[in-house]
Amino acid sequence: MKTFKLIFSIFALTLIAVACKSEASKSEKEVQTEEKVTSTAPFSLQKANNAINFTAYKTTEKVPVKGKFEKIEIINGGEGNSVKEAINGTEFSIPVSSIETEDESRNFKIQKFFFHVMKNTFTLKGKLQIATDSTGVAEFTMNEVTQKLPFNYTISNKVFTMNTTMDVNKWNAQNAVDSLNTACKDLHKGADGVSKTWSEVAINVTSTFE
Repeated sequence: MKTFKLIFSIFALTLIAVACKSEASKSEKEVQTEEKVTSTAPFSLQKANNAINFTAYKTTEKVPVKGKFEKIEIINGGEGNSVKEAINGTEFSIPVSSIETEDESRNFKIQKFFFHVMKNTFTLKGKLQIATDSTGVAEFTMNEVTQKLPFNYTISNKVFTMNTTMDVNKWNAQNAVDSLNTACKDLHKGADGVSKTWSEVAINVTSTFE
């Protein structure tokens, strides 16, 4: 009798263990299925080809220095039944480590002596709001400061193009500008012998939807 009870107990425990394992496997599969769900919206910034270009300036002659950010993360929104709807309300994050100016030394200096001089500026964050058929505002966060950055835009077929000019001093970043100028003192000298780094940066963003 004791042997029978022992065998029955082992059998019962085995069934419970198998059942728990099955439930766990089911839950894991459900989670994996949820993670694989992709957007079905006609227009999605996640799927679009996004180009984020900028032009900074050096020397008193205001010589342009061009660059771009190679990565952008869509935090919220970015989907819609039209280009305008997909753009409006989009929240994004751009890692400053993705900066590319076609010069490794310059990339390093901009990150270290400009962005990293600011407070918690390893990423640039913002939210896009469409105002009219040609204008909008970005709530842009940098150096722990959030300011509104007006922009102009056009939509041609499936291509959204945005242009704006920001003065980084509005984000309390003059110390960062001075820091970068010191690090690039000789490189930012013009014909007059004066080293200057401008606080103005022109920004151009193009999103080409599928």
